[in-house]
This record gives sequence, structure tokens and C-alpha cells, in this order.
Amino acid sequence: MRGARAQPNTGSKEQKKKKEITIDSFCTGNEQRANETEGEGSAKEKSEIPGNWIQALEELKMQFKTQLREAEDNWEKNLKTKISHLETENSVLKAKINQLENEAKEMKDEAKQMKDEVKKMKDDLQRKSDQKEKDDQKTKDEIQSLRTRIQLESCDLTRQQDTIKQNQKNEKIEENMKHLIHKKEDLENRSRRDNLRIIGLSEDHDKRKSLNIILQEIIKENCPEILEQEGKVEIDRIHRSPPVLNPQLTTPRNAIAKFKNYQTKEKILQAAKKKSFRYQGTTVRITQNLAASTLKKRKAWNTIFRKARELGLQPRINYPAKLTIFFQGKVWSFNKIEEFQEFVKKRPDLNRKFDV
Repeated sequence: MRGARAQPNTGSKEQKKKKEITIDSFCTGNEQRANETEGEGSAKEKSEIPGNWIQALEELKMQFKTQLREAEDNWEKNLKTKISHLETENSVLKAKINQLENEAKEMKDEAKQMKDEVKKMKDDLQRKSDQKEKDDQKTKDEIQSLRTRIQLESCDLTRQQDTIKQNQKNEKIEENMKHLIHKKEDLENRSRRDNLRIIGLSEDHDKRKSLNIILQEIIKENCPEILEQEGKVEIDRIHRSPPVLNPQLTTPRNAIAKFKNYQTKEKILQAAKKKSFRYQGTTVRITQNLAASTLKKRKAWNTIFRKARELGLQPRINYPAKLTIFFQGKVWSFNKIEEFQEFVKKRPDLNRKFDV
């Protein structure tokens, strides 16, 4: 473009030079032709052309040359003006070209920047896509893990439900067993309601007399009023317990007596509670013949029973193994030791005296 714009300037200079040469040539030619004409025809003119015409011709010639010079000057000024305009336009074009080149460069930089941004966006999208795939895979793994956990927890829940049901069944069975044991214990105690247990009776007496006669003598010695009222006490049977003698034991075996009359048995038992029975100078104890489990429960009260008796609380063991005491003008009963412990804890005056 720069070369294309430079050519008009060169052409205009060459054209101007050609024009100048042509004009000079034209004037010179006219002069030469005029001179030649004058030379050739001077004689003729002098003879034929009047003098005023020659002067007019000279004036016309001078006028023509003046107009020609003015035209040449005007043409040169116009040419210079056009050249100046062209140079100005050329400068403007150059400025525009520079501006366009700068804009092109800026556009190129912008295009490069956009390309880099597009690449960056592409990389970001690819990275986000990869991250999304990883997140999706992680989510799938977590979902699978949750499903597995849910299945395991469901299995655990099922097992727990089965365990709860089994525990409930076991509790129910245990309650039934306790009820049956209690019922069986009660039945056993009721089957022994006509029995009395004789403790501390020496087995040496068995060698001389039967246990039936010995019991009659014990009743006669300790509560003769019963014999007076009833006459002879009828005994269904009497025996030692356990039936086999253990040589390692130093204490005599207990004797168990079953009475035919419950009322008679109760009278003897009440009399034994009021005073200690003796037989031939030896103390013997008469108690209710209860089941082994009931005796064990009653024995658990021994420490508390003794301490309550020391404190004057009038303790008693009622059937089957219930402790009763008299405290602050009221009768209090306890089926279990734990109940008595809670009772004592709430009463500081008793809590200091009972070590339970």
C-alpha cells in the first residue's frame, strides 16, 4: 500500500517536468517560429504588414506569455496544493494504517488471549468433568456402601428384633418359672403345714425309745395343757432328716413329725415360740417344717432380725419369708431385703444403726 501511494507523487513530478518542458518548448518554438517568420518574411512584412500590427502582435505575444506564465503558476500552485493534499491524505492513510495495524495487533492479542481463555476454560471444563466423574464414582461408592450398611443394619435389626422377641419369651418363661417355683414352694410348704421340725434332739435317745414316744414326752414336759385338752397327740409319722447318718456331722439330725390334727400342731408351735422347749435337760427347738428354699430365704433375714430385736423393733418372720417390725407405732412388712434397705436409707436414725 505504501508503494502504491508513492507512485502518484513520482508520476506527478514527471508529468510536471513534461509539462514544463512542453511550455518552454512551446514558447521557444513560438519565438523561433516567430523569429523565422520574421526573418523570412521581414522584408515581406516590412513591405506588407503595417507597423501598428506588429506592435499589436508584440503586445498580444507579451499578453499570451503573461497568461501562459500565470496559467503555469496557477497550475503549479494547484499541483503543489494537490501534492500537499495527497501527502496529507498519505499521512492520514499512514496513521489509519498504523491504527489498523495496532488494532490488528490488539485483535491478534485479543484473539490469542481469547484462545488462551478458551483453552483455560476447556482445561477447567475437563478438570471439572474429571472431578465430576470422580465425585459421581465416589457418590456411587457411598450409595453402595450405604446400601450395604442398610442391608447389614436391616439384618442386625432383624436379629435384634429376634433377640428382643427371644428375650421377651425368655422373660416370660422366667416369670412363668418364678411363678411355678413360687407355686411349687407354696405347695410344698402347704403339704408340710401339718409338720413340725425338732432341732437339737440327741440321736442317743433313738436307741432306747422310738421318736413317737420321745415327741409325746417332749409335749408332756413342755406343754402338758395340750395333752389335757387333746388327750394323746396323734402323730401320722416321724423320722430323721436326712434319713442317712453322716458320720462327719457333730450335730444331731433334725426330726420331722407329721401330725394328724393341724390345730394340735399349731398349738405346740405357738407354745414353742413363747418359751424354749427342753428334753431331759437338753434344749430343743420346735419350728415349722418348711421347704428348703423358704428356709434359705428366712435365713437371709437372720442378721437384720437380730439387730431389729436388739433395737426393740419386735421383728417377726411371717409365712413364707416376710419380715415384719414395729416402728413409730406402725407395723411394717418387707418381702425382700432390698425393700428393707430402701426403707432404712430414708430414715437416718435407723440407717446409722443398720449396716445393710
